[in-house]
Amino acid sequence: MGQFDIVIIGQSGRIEAEALLLAASLRDNAPGFAGRLIVAEPQPGPLWNDDPRMSAEGRAMLRELGAEIMPFENRHFGAAYPHGNKIEALEALPAAPFLFLDSDTLILGEIGALPIDSVAPTASMRREGTWPVPKPGWPGYTESWRSLYDRFGLDFESALDLSHPDEFWKRYLYFNAGWFCGPDARAFGARFREFAVEIRDDPPAQLAQQTFDPWLDQVALPLVIHSLGGGRPGPALAGLDGAITCHYRTFPLLYARESDAVVAALERAAAPNRLKTLLKRHAPIRRMVYQGRGAKARALFDRTALPAREKQIRTILRAHGFWMR
Repeated sequence: MGQFDIVIIGQSGRIEAEALLLAASLRDNAPGFAGRLIVAEPQPGPLWNDDPRMSAEGRAMLRELGAEIMPFENRHFGAAYPHGNKIEALEALPAAPFLFLDSDTLILGEIGALPIDSVAPTASMRREGTWPVPKPGWPGYTESWRSLYDRFGLDFESALDLSHPDEFWKRYLYFNAGWFCGPDARAFGARFREFAVEIRDDPPAQLAQQTFDPWLDQVALPLVIHSLGGGRPGPALAGLDGAITCHYRTFPLLYARESDAVVAALERAAAPNRLKTLLKRHAPIRRMVYQGRGAKARALFDRTALPAREKQIRTILRAHGFWMR
């Protein structure tokens, strides 16, 4: 097994609850993991309106579950773009192999067996074509993406997946930022911050019609990975978004579309009484897990024939009163 750090964000409210579940599922399902679970916690400062830190009880429970709490400062993002936490946290980490996971992730198996310390930078392919958004008069996918590669002096053509036709979104390097990895967290974070800040503050003219909120991290991520010699993940990492991790996004979506094994992992992680006391503070967990609404939402869907797009699943959940975040 390789040696690498798992990095997640820990923050007040929903993200604290998700971090607790991730840590509990890691303990339950990956007893062989020999690396560190680092919970990066943003600190109060001028870019936050409210204190973003976790509760004292949440921090204590995370440490009991084997996590390390690592404070970091927000110098570029903060409350205006909370997704920027994953960018700014990396520069505060050791210069070592890392796997970043969104906090709304469950560990299902021996994650330490993944060769994170020996693969090139890469990220999750469990994504939809959310950016750029086609609009009247826009220059198209090719020119939109090419403008970013040109901005940072990167070779555009070598990033293309030529098995897909021109102007089809999957042809272009695009990831879900729910997980990403690399051999040096600090170098990755510095490049991520550099690219994201420039795209936000001075985007190419070809992108004048596009919005970067909430997609800025996913716009910059493929450029960062390509610039560091990485690309699409290979079969060695197939367990991510598969048998080893589940990025569930929200608890209603988890119950609607994930496997019985994922539901069982969630409910097992949430079962200990001392953890339950903290998790019940978060209404979606309290209602979906402990009050049984998750099972009722699950009964609305046939997981062998789910709607093609997540938006359709959310619409069904909302129509039946089960949507919450």
